[in-house]
Amino acid sequence: MVDLHSLGELEAYLEGENFFRAHGVVADVFLHYGLSAELLRTSAPPQEPCRLPLVACRIRPEGERPRIAGAYRVGDWERSSDDAGYADAIVAAQTAIQRGDVYQVNLVQHLSAPFDGDAAGLARALAPLRPLVSRPLEGGGWTIVSASPELFLARRSRRLWTKPIKGTLPLGVDPDALAQSEKNRAEHVMIVDLERNDLSRVCEVGSIRWPELAAPHELAGVLHLVSTVEGQLREDAGLAEILAATFPGGSITGAPKISAIDHIAALEPVGRGASMGALGTIRPNGDFELALTIRTFAVVDGRIHVWAGGGIVWDSDPEEEIEESWVKLRPLLAAIGAPLTEAAIR
Repeated sequence: MVDLHSLGELEAYLEGENFFRAHGVVADVFLHYGLSAELLRTSAPPQEPCRLPLVACRIRPEGERPRIAGAYRVGDWERSSDDAGYADAIVAAQTAIQRGDVYQVNLVQHLSAPFDGDAAGLARALAPLRPLVSRPLEGGGWTIVSASPELFLARRSRRLWTKPIKGTLPLGVDPDALAQSEKNRAEHVMIVDLERNDLSRVCEVGSIRWPELAAPHELAGVLHLVSTVEGQLREDAGLAEILAATFPGGSITGAPKISAIDHIAALEPVGRGASMGALGTIRPNGDFELALTIRTFAVVDGRIHVWAGGGIVWDSDPEEEIEESWVKLRPLLAAIGAPLTEAAIR
């Protein structure tokens, strides 16, 4: 595993290893949300709760099987902020929206707990949730394990596409209720528009289309609205340029993206760690598939970390937004045998 510091370094490393001329190998990569710090105009980013690289990359044989993982144990969950603190951040985001500074801000909560055992064992427990990236990524003293159902970005030849998720309800609710929710649909369409703009920076003029818009899908134990936005990639667009144009994903920032990133840095009490970045695989022909690291765990220095939140708009209700965080987390924590207790969510 190689630790890097920028998207440019990632492309240069792969070039230096002759990766793009190789056969029978793939590169596993992780992109930390902290890469967005270079886009900040106002607040400095908050302190990270765990040490992780900004970019990690491992070139491996394409057919390599994950190692057999061992057992683990998770202790009691603790929050970095309570309901009141999260609600205050939501109200502050809404005040910024009323001023016209921003239209939507994605805010997340952070939880952590003591952890013993083999962090790679989490992947086996999360497999029934059908994550896009099921293989754990292990580095020097850290492990990232994801249950994310959301595609940040994929490339096949000159086709480039993303599948943003926005809008959430628990399973068991009529999917039409989610699709017809004015709040959820408005929140979703804002991000689709942002993704259209991001893809247009590296795609041919006039090639952007959205063959699926705000369709209900059952993903990772909840109901979500999902769209597909795609375009035809410019022939001269390289890996670093493509990622710089689109990272971080719009569904975990808000709109407009730069303003939302500023407000996230000002309002979240701790950094986003393994969450809200990207995780996946790059191939020597330039194709790749990267999941957005929602529903993602980091195990570092004897603690397990997880993050969850949602998009805040002008008519968000703080209590409902807090509950949405738990709706997203409950299936994950149940899957790994470490459910939330009443004490943890108070």
